[in-house]
Amino acid sequence: MSNLRISEIFSSVQGEGQFLGVPSTFVRTSGCNLRCVWCDTPYASWSPEGPMMSIDQIVSECQELKNQHVVLTGGEPMLFDPIEELAKKLQAQGHFITIETAGTISRHLPGSFMSISPKPAHSAPPKDTPGDWFQRHESTRFQPDTIRQLVIHHEYQFKFVVKPEEPGSIEEIQSMLTAINHQIPPEKIFLMPEGRDQATLNERLKLLVPICHKTGYRLAPRLQIDLFGDTRGT
Repeated sequence: MSNLRISEIFSSVQGEGQFLGVPSTFVRTSGCNLRCVWCDTPYASWSPEGPMMSIDQIVSECQELKNQHVVLTGGEPMLFDPIEELAKKLQAQGHFITIETAGTISRHLPGSFMSISPKPAHSAPPKDTPGDWFQRHESTRFQPDTIRQLVIHHEYQFKFVVKPEEPGSIEEIQSMLTAINHQIPPEKIFLMPEGRDQATLNERLKLLVPICHKTGYRLAPRLQIDLFGDTRGT
């Protein structure tokens, strides 16, 4: 029987992107192939934790929480082969599935909605991070060919974490989109400010408003921070 290491399963509302405000069950897998310096879930990436759970156990917990929308997140859920079985079983139970991914690994998961968050240069950890993680992160963080396959085979959105005050931040995003080499409508692109407190997020949201007017991209607040602060299980 397939198993996944799960750091948390909880019910909340979607705080980001196209499904903002939708009641959702979040299944957070533990383990990641990146080490973003501003990662807000280090317990699922930098220091993965949580029990091993069978696919049937995970599906049962999702059923008990009674949300039609289930978000498979991480860490990086696409790392693990059993994520395919989990998505299929949840869909068979009538759930709508969103996969939160950095877009570094391609899997064909019919019926799943891909929420793709390619990592820009400012995501890199310090160069002296143990485990050679700076080099590993830099060589992995952006895989345009992989992302192209995801958007060809799935419904999708893009969420870019932005520091709008940094010169060249929007140009870098546009360069990444060009490298993907696929016609991506601007309304599928969300700009989300980097930050883990309400004051920082609000300041950066205001800076992003004129950029959204200019580009046609969408502004993406982080509702969970406004409602609950930077806490687990929200």
